Amino acid sequence: MAQAVRFYEHGAPEVMRWESVEVGEPGPHGVRIRHEAVGLNFADTYFRTGLYPAELPAGMGVEGAGVVEAVGTGVTHVQVGDRVTYTGSPLGAYSTERVMPAAPLIPLPSAIGFDTAAAMTMRGLTSAYLLRRIAPLKAGDTVLLHAAAGGVGLIFTQWAKLLGVNVIGTVSTDEKAAIARAHGCEHVIVYTRENVADRVREITDGAGVPVVYDSIGQSTFDTSLDCLSRRGLLVCFGTASGPIPPINAMQLAVKGSLFVTRPALADYIADPAERAELAGELFGHVEAGRIRIEINQSYGLEDAVQAHRDLEAGTSIGSSVFRL
Repeated sequence: MAQAVRFYEHGAPEVMRWESVEVGEPGPHGVRIRHEAVGLNFADTYFRTGLYPAELPAGMGVEGAGVVEAVGTGVTHVQVGDRVTYTGSPLGAYSTERVMPAAPLIPLPSAIGFDTAAAMTMRGLTSAYLLRRIAPLKAGDTVLLHAAAGGVGLIFTQWAKLLGVNVIGTVSTDEKAAIARAHGCEHVIVYTRENVADRVREITDGAGVPVVYDSIGQSTFDTSLDCLSRRGLLVCFGTASGPIPPINAMQLAVKGSLFVTRPALADYIADPAERAELAGELFGHVEAGRIRIEINQSYGLEDAVQAHRDLEAGTSIGSSVFRL
């Protein structure tokens, strides 16, 4: 019997259960994968609380890395024994083994460990589409990134530096500020004691930034708008503090003909060719050592409740993984 984390109702971390499950054999276009490591992402809490819909009962988690143990008919891009990583639906990554569709699987280079893959596939591909697909950034541009010491933040800032893009990062503590600087942040704002919009205007000589990347949502939305330059773009790619408030179109006009987008990673990796291109760029930077993946928290899958408590408390720095 395999082991998995499942939940039967929405709520606090305690709704998750660690239990035995039968895995079975893959059907057409499916695989059975044995996990070596599983990613822990803030988005996991959205499914658990019901912010993101999930048919109950459900498994937990959307990111894992491991070895293909069986393939169903019609599977051509992976075979038994392949090292793979993935991110995306359906839920169920918090498990020792699982049967799942083969389509999301990405072949994993031998130079990249399973732990590293589980720590970076979602975060790295998110950074990839944010920097390479959302807006036409060029060397010398300055952007604002909230949660600069988080899992996405540490990858994003390193990648931005490679592109010559200056990052102003927001963090909650001096400890996180030091970490953000060490990973490429040109300027760091400790939002618990500084006014973010005022500091951004000061840093940019009053102009504001052309793009704000906001994974926080409800509590930062208004501030993010106030940081933008004329015709700037607010990229709302997460809701850690709660849902994004309703958008007042006239407010966007008054503040400088601003744009707002709410992208989802799934729509930037739905095309296998584009996913392979983004993953290839990410893997290349990691293999060459140009981007370092920091795993600062690790747990056993049976400790998922505590892992979610830590995640929601905001004490995590960098990436977190479950090691099997």
